[in-house]
Amino acid sequence: MAKVTKNIVDKDLRDRVFAWLMDDPDSPNTEYEISISNSMKKVNDRQYGCILTDLNGVHRYVRVGAIVAEERDDMTAEELMQSEIDAYQAKQDAKAEKAKAKAEKIAADKAKREAKEVSES
Repeated sequence: MAKVTKNIVDKDLRDRVFAWLMDDPDSPNTEYEISISNSMKKVNDRQYGCILTDLNGVHRYVRVGAIVAEERDDMTAEELMQSEIDAYQAKQDAKAEKAKAKAEKIAADKAKREAKEVSES
């Protein structure tokens, strides 16, 4: 069996835990074992954890933490949450745009190399 990369494995584990916590019946990875003990265990006052089997068949410890944001005088809790969502989305959009530009450059460079090979022949 080919080994699945760390980024893919970690994203899958996060997706499964969040779907489990949100009680999402449409979780994309229902074919994998959700938990050895099928429960979250308290790790400390800020975190719970569980053991999952990853896409490579390895048992992994996944922690879920609760971070409480500071009260802000300049915005409400709802505004702060929305600003963090908007900032995340902007970063994701910028990453996608950068990846698109990179793919276009790779394609243009490849076409240039191929044209050069044809003209030298």
